Amino acid sequence: MPRIYFDNAATTPIAPEVIDVMTEAMREKFGNPSSIHAEGRMARAAIEQARKEVAHYLGASIGEIFFTSGGTESNNMALKNAVRDLGVRRIISSPIEHHCVLHSMDTLERLGQVEVVYVRLDEKGRVDMAHLEALLQADAAKTMVSLMHSNNEVGTMINLEEVGALCRQYGALFHSDTVQTIGYFPIDVSRSPINFLSGAAHKFHGPKGVGFVYINGDNIIKPYLDGGSQERNMRGGTENIYGILGLAKALSLAYEKLESRRAQTTAVRDYLRRQLDANFDNLKYNGDPDNGHYKLLSVAFPPSPKAGLLLLNLDIAGISASGGSACSSGADAGSHVIAALDGNSDRRTIRFSFSHHNTKEEVDMVVGKLREILGA
Repeated sequence: MPRIYFDNAATTPIAPEVIDVMTEAMREKFGNPSSIHAEGRMARAAIEQARKEVAHYLGASIGEIFFTSGGTESNNMALKNAVRDLGVRRIISSPIEHHCVLHSMDTLERLGQVEVVYVRLDEKGRVDMAHLEALLQADAAKTMVSLMHSNNEVGTMINLEEVGALCRQYGALFHSDTVQTIGYFPIDVSRSPINFLSGAAHKFHGPKGVGFVYINGDNIIKPYLDGGSQERNMRGGTENIYGILGLAKALSLAYEKLESRRAQTTAVRDYLRRQLDANFDNLKYNGDPDNGHYKLLSVAFPPSPKAGLLLLNLDIAGISASGGSACSSGADAGSHVIAALDGNSDRRTIRFSFSHHNTKEEVDMVVGKLREILGA
């Protein structure tokens, strides 16, 4: 049986069209974009066309898109540069953010540069908007709100427009980690009051090691990585040309095919939920599966001797899923997201995450293997 890949929140397979664009760039666009000769100008023109495409799909100006190595760098850049260059002294966030955000805030707080406060969440991970407003009212210090658009482990989402409008009302900056939602939901920064957001190509069928940060033109910051004048003087270092072109191609495919991909992905996710409910008792779904990200289903299986090695046994059976964030998988310390939402749980959580490549036939095989493993 071919392996079944249900871990698309961790990373996605690169689309063949993206590979074609990247390999062509490796062959034909090898010049240094900072060089003034023909090869350099060709590379520079390709990067700027890619920037134009990304800006188009986000409703941004081309001068507001900067290519990075991925979501982690983009989020670090937004948080740390806002403190360094924009006078932010207080960050309001949540305990279920991605570790690149949580650890960045820990560093800033440890250095005495900011105060970090956490907004209340309900049992599904949804933000208590009344508490967020109270926190914004409580202190006149320059504040940034950092809340991810969709949680990477349980899929719970925020309303970007609602949170952004509240931040604007109280004069706070708004940063959102949108790594899981770029390419899956329409995002228009010309209509939403967002100061910073981030994207990573490998989450929407592009290459790893490349992403971007959107920085609203009203927020003037200095480079995060010092060096040459690359990325419009915002990020030193020779650009990852083929990665950037692959990102732009993957993003254009994602938005051109958004509705058909969404329909297929949602159908598979919903079918798995129905089949799990039909075959197993006492399941719990983490987060807000009825209103969360359509590509993700976080399932908490009841405690049992056989559930302890469930993830390993699925892998042995040829099924790739996750216990939570791939960024935490090297140390089996448990999920900080699940701990924050249901700290006393002794259930075993499996995160299944899908793409348009997945099928209901694969779901049937996964459910069958789960029945074998758990003795259902």
